[in-house]
Amino acid sequence: MKYADNILGTIGNTPMVKLNKVTKEIDALVLAKVETFNPGNSVKDRMAVKMIEDAEADGRLKPGGTIIEGTSGNTGMGLALGAIVKGYKLVCVITDKQSKEKMDILRAVGAKVVVCPTDVEPTDPRSYYSVSRRLSEETPNSWYVNQYDNMSNTQAHYEQTGPEIWEQTDGKVTHFVVGVGTGGTISGVAKYIKERNPNVKIWGVDTYGSVFKKYHETGIFDENEIYSYITEGIGEDILPKNVDFSLIDGFTKVTDKDAAVYTRKLALEEGIFVGNSAGAAIKGVLQLKEHFRPDDVVVVLFHDSGSRYVGKMFNDDWMRERGFLEEEVAKAEDLIKDHLDKPLVVVRTEELVSHAIERMRKYKISQIPVIDINGFVGSLDESDLFRHYVTDKNLAEKPVREIMGKPYPVVKAGTPVEEISKLFSKDNQAVLVELGEGRHHIVTKYDIIGSIK
Repeated sequence: MKYADNILGTIGNTPMVKLNKVTKEIDALVLAKVETFNPGNSVKDRMAVKMIEDAEADGRLKPGGTIIEGTSGNTGMGLALGAIVKGYKLVCVITDKQSKEKMDILRAVGAKVVVCPTDVEPTDPRSYYSVSRRLSEETPNSWYVNQYDNMSNTQAHYEQTGPEIWEQTDGKVTHFVVGVGTGGTISGVAKYIKERNPNVKIWGVDTYGSVFKKYHETGIFDENEIYSYITEGIGEDILPKNVDFSLIDGFTKVTDKDAAVYTRKLALEEGIFVGNSAGAAIKGVLQLKEHFRPDDVVVVLFHDSGSRYVGKMFNDDWMRERGFLEEEVAKAEDLIKDHLDKPLVVVRTEELVSHAIERMRKYKISQIPVIDINGFVGSLDESDLFRHYVTDKNLAEKPVREIMGKPYPVVKAGTPVEEISKLFSKDNQAVLVELGEGRHHIVTKYDIIGSIK
């Protein structure tokens, strides 16, 4: 009989899959190492168990102990599998940018989940780095994993992932491309493969808002490059010890939008349902296509499963809100289709300015049309209100008609966006779209800017 003693015995030996449609413009063989076949559905299972076993061996992790780690979700899942099988408690500290699915999955496998803000400095006491360390200091019989600087991370990929790739390609791999976060995967695989063929090129995929690419090219840790980003699982605002820059030949950066769009492309064009960093990785491969020749064998690693991003990259509303959906915006009706259900907020000529201000505050709007019994007769804009307030502190108790500006232009639903754009000026901050049956909707500069792809 053939069976594993427990779920940990199923980690590794993930398949290599040839990519076809999404890489059709690349004149080389492109193979994907699909790590979602691990039991925890990500590459992180490998290093999570390795880190646990090494900590057990040297006494850092003792029987009945608590494992504590800051994670984007996948390492937490791998640690959870190890904790379940080996009898440990687990506390996962996660940032609020991670998908709800990741948090729910961690709780489902018994982890206590602590959520921290994303947009803070690593040294901030609220950051998930700081909270992880603090919890490990406060919790008796605990072990802080620290996957960023724990070299068992790299070693796991040197012992497992690298040899698998070498064997599966019969030693013919010429390029390895992978998203870089903690650095364990790229460094471990690179070390193993370059020991066998120093000519293999190792490319890291970085994201905008991360420091890796510039640091690799210049040696400068530029804090100006650090800002929050959407892509999950790659990029950092620190330099983990597991990132061995000497083994990496170069980096390419991928935008949040491209990472999201190509995550969906992999599912739709290849039938490979993988996560956000896989979308970034395959877009990185496409950006590097001029480096590949017809006889090359390019291996790209896909970190995790698409199931963890169902509420994000695989959700049309989420994609649309961020301008990531490739939808043509050509007419007035296209600009307002996502908020047609919202009523047009108006104010009447005889209402007080204070009423208009209250309404603008309530609905978080900057422009408001003014009406009387005959229809649209004027407009109010926050900049106009401010200008009038400077000269008249009693402005709020005056009727709207005394300070209103000209009414907004009205256009048909089929009016081209280019024509609408021409109607905006210093004196006009909005346009009304006629929808029929006496209904109208407002278009602002924000809508026009939001339509830019």
